[in-house]
Amino acid sequence: MPALTINGKVYLEFTDKSYPVGTFGFCQTTEKWALAKNLKVKVNDNIIWQDDFSSDLDAYEFTSRCPKTQQPDFAKVVISYIPRVKMVESKSLKLYLGSFRNEGSFHEDCMNTIAKDLIKLMDPKYLEVRGIFSPRGGISIFPFVNYVAEDCPEYKAIATQRQLDVLRDGANRAVRYDI
Repeated sequence: MPALTINGKVYLEFTDKSYPVGTFGFCQTTEKWALAKNLKVKVNDNIIWQDDFSSDLDAYEFTSRCPKTQQPDFAKVVISYIPRVKMVESKSLKLYLGSFRNEGSFHEDCMNTIAKDLIKLMDPKYLEVRGIFSPRGGISIFPFVNYVAEDCPEYKAIATQRQLDVLRDGANRAVRYDI
């Protein structure tokens, strides 16, 4: 299998027919997945880049693995962003999110990794990533990450308000034992 080295870490390329050629996956030597850029997450040109609009993506099949217990964690991942010139391609994003399936990472680390990879890939004006994880051990975790590009200060107020909204939502979340 061909190998790729990034910042001193080795990533292996799967060439097996069951995986698309060019996708990168789990490497026993690093126990980490390749970055989005190397997972071939694709971008499309934003043909209406002059206009500000948001794009929202909901991924209902996100799975990661607890680094302590090795148990699977299931989540809905919500990605919202205001693009510049590049927009993420949904099929490659799905494959990228699927790459977390065997990675042993905490929920917060997964959402931060997704956000950082998408920022490197697209350079959006604004981006937020939220994980809505299913409860395990009676505890639900809802990590939230947002980002504002330095040259877009007009979105700082939105970022602050969104963080406050997430904190308020957590404090007001209803407990339901009847489902």
